[in-house]
Amino acid sequence: MEAIFDWGVKVVLWFQQFSPAMDMPFKAITFLGDEMFFMLLMPFIYWCIDRRTGARMIILFLCSAYVNAVVKVIAQQPRPFAYDSRVQQISTAGSGGFPSGHTQGAVVVWGYLVSVYRKTWLWILAGMLMVLIPMSRIYLGVHFPTDLLGGYVIGAFMLLLYIKYLPDLEAWIIHKSFVFQMGFAVIFPLVLLIIIPGHDKLGVSSAATLMGMGAGFVLERKFVGFESSGFWWKRIARYVIGIAILIGLRIVLSAALKDLDPEPVFRTVRYSILGLWGALGAPWVFMLLRLAEKRSV
Repeated sequence: MEAIFDWGVKVVLWFQQFSPAMDMPFKAITFLGDEMFFMLLMPFIYWCIDRRTGARMIILFLCSAYVNAVVKVIAQQPRPFAYDSRVQQISTAGSGGFPSGHTQGAVVVWGYLVSVYRKTWLWILAGMLMVLIPMSRIYLGVHFPTDLLGGYVIGAFMLLLYIKYLPDLEAWIIHKSFVFQMGFAVIFPLVLLIIIPGHDKLGVSSAATLMGMGAGFVLERKFVGFESSGFWWKRIARYVIGIAILIGLRIVLSAALKDLDPEPVFRTVRYSILGLWGALGAPWVFMLLRLAEKRSV
């Protein structure tokens, strides 16, 4: 591995010869693969564009993020800046380097959207983001090229599996009882939370959000039934209200629960509440404010 890391450092240093001139552009590009960006994008799809597509994309992204966290813990690969002091750390980075979470997230999110909508402009946009976001991670000194390769391979594998088996799995779950659906939505993420190696923060956050959103999707389908279509001004109002409360909840919950022990338990509470708001709370409020119509089916 040492020879591979040494080659990777050469690649990183070649990119970083353009620093600091390109720092801000690459930081802006890498934001498009950050947790915060996806927290802004995915509710927009779910609340304002297509409820079903948004829900499916969210589940895929959260499962992908969890797998990424598990592989990172198992692989225990260094970041370039930690491996070689010549590499600048231009951006913050979390745990292990392999595989790249930004790369994997770009593949599953934009790859899934392309598989649904099949628009030429979306193909171009997705292709650009799948190249530029990973490239930004090399420039910023937080990933080796091999980390990117791992993100591409795992992301593509999960995306293809999801596209192939989702229809059958979804049909199977929908025809089960409400109690079964709720049990599955809670127990499956709970198992993921129990088995996550070392209670990794990203893994806990992903599984907890999946629990909140999964339960929220089931409850929304049975008791709310909101429609994501409607007049453009209603869609904008939904998004502004929903995202403002989501960000507010994130700030308040983080301030109130962040430093409490045991940390994984309170992290689970925080992210489950955020997921429940996104999937259930926001649609319910939209219906109360008459910013969304009830689904006919």
